[in-house]
Amino acid sequence: MRAAVYRRFGGPDNVRVQELSRPSIGRDDVLIRVHASTVSAADHRARSREVPRGLWLLAAVGIGAFRPKRRVLGMDVAGVVEAVGADVTGFRPGDEVLAMLGAAFGGHAEFARVRRDGLIALKPRSMTFEDAVTLVFGGLTARGFLGQAHVAPGATVLVNGASGAVGSAAVQLAKHAGAHVTGVCSGGNRDLVTELGADRVIDHTVDDFTAEAATYDVIVDCVGNASFERVRHLLKPGGALLLVITDLPGLLRAPLRSRRTDHVVTAGPGKGTAEDLAALVDLAEAGSFRAVRDRTFDLGDIAEAHRYVDTGRKRGNVVVRITPAEPGRAAPLTKTSRRASS
Repeated sequence: MRAAVYRRFGGPDNVRVQELSRPSIGRDDVLIRVHASTVSAADHRARSREVPRGLWLLAAVGIGAFRPKRRVLGMDVAGVVEAVGADVTGFRPGDEVLAMLGAAFGGHAEFARVRRDGLIALKPRSMTFEDAVTLVFGGLTARGFLGQAHVAPGATVLVNGASGAVGSAAVQLAKHAGAHVTGVCSGGNRDLVTELGADRVIDHTVDDFTAEAATYDVIVDCVGNASFERVRHLLKPGGALLLVITDLPGLLRAPLRSRRTDHVVTAGPGKGTAEDLAALVDLAEAGSFRAVRDRTFDLGDIAEAHRYVDTGRKRGNVVVRITPAEPGRAAPLTKTSRRASS
């Protein structure tokens, strides 16, 4: 199979398309013929080894110290089930699915393997593979963080970095929960964030949101510059600070802040489930969660995709088209009730 492979850390040109063996499958595995994946911030960090301050040793455990542990990046996939193991009953060949591979990576290849009890669900029938895959990384991350804040109707939520993959998902999910949403982004992304549901948008190139008098029930930091010390005065009593990106001090202090103050401070999204992914699919099919796709690259242009992500200016998701969908292929006869089955 064709796959985007990197054998050393560094710039985008280290990622090259090569031939690898197709993954073998066990009794509990689902083999997916991948049609689309994304190049996420996590892929950027794994490839470049550029991580927040103090997290190099932790990152080395996951991605490798001297050379990459996982040669193929890509944390998410959208595709068609190619084969299933003997013990898999919830999916069958021909099913169109989404899956989160997480730290195992492997999505930038023509085939990917996921366990039947992994984060896999049927994709929205109304979406292309390229759009559907944008639900996975950002959607699951945003849902995992917001779930720890228990956003209620009428809550005030600020999303710092509202135009990125996670931020754009957080805006939509918070709005769906009935919150009043403020998005922080550049002026050029104001219209996008407003269309996603933000009631108010702050242009960070003009105004410093931390200098305002407004307070919030929840602050979601998708940038890494809204530490507890910097935004505590913006949190209402009992408010939550969700640190999607933070450095080692922020990571270590988060549980201490939660115990010693009346605020919830968290630096991890929690463990997602197949039910979480299926819930995002349901929202998308109901028109309550839209795909945010900036650019789409073919697998052969994977280095260009990485180069664009490295600019830090992407809006939502950068998609990689792995295997073009077959024209005229009928969609499988599947029902919502099978989405989270195993």
